[in-house]
Amino acid sequence: MINLTDSAVNAVRNAISTAPNPVDGLRIMVEAGGCAGLKYNLGLVNEADPDDTIIVRDGIKVFVDAKSQEILSGTTIDFVIALEGSGFTFDNPNAKASCGCGKSFG
Repeated sequence: MINLTDSAVNAVRNAISTAPNPVDGLRIMVEAGGCAGLKYNLGLVNEADPDDTIIVRDGIKVFVDAKSQEILSGTTIDFVIALEGSGFTFDNPNAKASCGCGKSFG
């Protein structure tokens, strides 16, 4: 199961409400790439794919593809506002290593 903090839920809710096209939820997936071998990919989508797991948190739908489910299991996603920049952060108990940007792991 993936957990979104209140801050992450609010950030996604704001992004959905200001999107130029209809949005059904947030897709989260893991892809090859980044400094440490794997990277997170997030984006607003208008529908779930057939193999997606759908997680609902405070009315926000999160879609996770089948390949990413095991890798993301137990991950907490937060949205942080800081002087050096704002964005989503991931606390993934399955990551054995991560890079300095916090978006890539191995």
